[in-house]
Amino acid sequence: MRNFLSPDNAVMSFITRIVYAVWLNILWFVFSLPVFTAGASTTALFYVTLKMARNEEGNITAQFVQAFRENFRFSTKVWLIMLAGQAVLALDGYVLWHMRFTNAFWTFLTAVYIVLLAGCIISAMYIFPLMARFENTVRAMFINSIMVGIRYLLCTAAMAAIYFIMLLIIVRFFTPAVIFGEGLCAFLCSYLLSGILERLAPPQEPPEENSTDEA
Repeated sequence: MRNFLSPDNAVMSFITRIVYAVWLNILWFVFSLPVFTAGASTTALFYVTLKMARNEEGNITAQFVQAFRENFRFSTKVWLIMLAGQAVLALDGYVLWHMRFTNAFWTFLTAVYIVLLAGCIISAMYIFPLMARFENTVRAMFINSIMVGIRYLLCTAAMAAIYFIMLLIIVRFFTPAVIFGEGLCAFLCSYLLSGILERLAPPQEPPEENSTDEA
């Protein structure tokens, strides 16, 4: 029994991380309340969960707050651009729905819309982990998020399944599961992304050895 309750026990370690995910979900929700801060909050969430995936987490609350402050301006800019793009796509989708099956041009526009929508979804899944891990320009972040999502389609499909299953559980089967919400999704996705982001990281140059002349 003592070994089972030990923090080094695999089961207890898993339970602890689930509790961390719940707490991170609460932090994410609170810091996202003004809506325009949701980008910085999501980046901070992935900053911590990616550390958890590498077993490098410390004080998760302090790390979350620190990452939120450090990434606030950049992440908010990206988030507002995403909101604007999503609003345009929503309007386009509304228009296409009401003019459906009218002519061949509608089919072409719908195909273009589906491609843009898929790109938007892929970008939304990858851009926050990328911002939590790397520094780059806004334009490069959007391009890289789509390129990485297309390159690692299996990971993209698995991440989409995680978000879809969580949404399905909350909406159709067990609404209180919302307490896990984004925190658990980010935690599970971080395990899928950890190895990919390590491969994308630029190689570190070995430190130069200072040679001294012998007397």
